[in-house]
Amino acid sequence: MERTHQERLKQIFSHLTPFDQVDLEQAYPYFTFHTFATKDYIFSCGDIVQDVHFMMDGIGRYYYTDKEGNERNKSLVRVGGAFSSVSSLVEGKPSPFFAQAITQCMTGSIQYADLIELSKNSRNWSDFLRISLERLILKKEKREADFLLLNAKERYERFLVEFGDESKRIPLRHVAMYIGVTDVTLSRIRREMGLT
Repeated sequence: MERTHQERLKQIFSHLTPFDQVDLEQAYPYFTFHTFATKDYIFSCGDIVQDVHFMMDGIGRYYYTDKEGNERNKSLVRVGGAFSSVSSLVEGKPSPFFAQAITQCMTGSIQYADLIELSKNSRNWSDFLRISLERLILKKEKREADFLLLNAKERYERFLVEFGDESKRIPLRHVAMYIGVTDVTLSRIRREMGLT
């Protein structure tokens, strides 16, 4: 593994857990690195996903397709986040959704089984895994509340705060899907906010 990849992983992971160098050195051999071009798939619906792909650079999305082929963004992932399918990891089921790069992305990937093994042997890796899962649950809980309690304009305002300058890198059609509105509705909201 290149030293720059190691440093980037350390920087990202240390936001969650104060790893010491021994813990990180123990984990580095398990990681592989991948670069994805815009629109490349990290994994597809129907794949059995065994890895957790930590976002080191770029922005990606999870999305579902309905029977008519319409896409619905489940979540957006940016640096520090991760791609995986929990139903695949835990139950061995095919992923019910796609994971795709919106911008050029780089991921550091590790098999979930190796991550579990690291967590059994290291308190820091155990804490990291627990905190990562807690953040995932909190993100899902917050997103659910946004859809139940906020109107479309409030959801867009929340999106802008959450993503900050990175929001400019995300195509508006993906933003619209993410906040649960049509492209036309998002255009109207942006006009009302003086953003067009």
